[in-house]
Amino acid sequence: MKKCSLSDFMKAIEPWLSSDYIRKVSIDKNRVFKLFFVDGVSNTYNIDSCSDSQFQNIIVKLKEKGIPIDK
Repeated sequence: MKKCSLSDFMKAIEPWLSSDYIRKVSIDKNRVFKLFFVDGVSNTYNIDSCSDSQFQNIIVKLKEKGIPIDK
C-alpha cells in the first residue's frame, strides 16, 4: 500500500484515468483506494489529509471517466 497526499495520488493516476486502463476501483471504510487495472495488476493507495469534499471529487472524477466504483 502506498501512502500519499491527494495531489500525489491524482498525479499518479492521471495517465490511467480511463476505463481502458482501470477496470474498477474499490474503496474501503478507511478511504483506502484499490485500483484494478485491465491487465490484472492492482495498486492500493492510502490518501492522507483528504477532506470529505476532496474525497467526493475523486469519486466524481473516476465515475466521469466511466470507471466503476465498489464501496
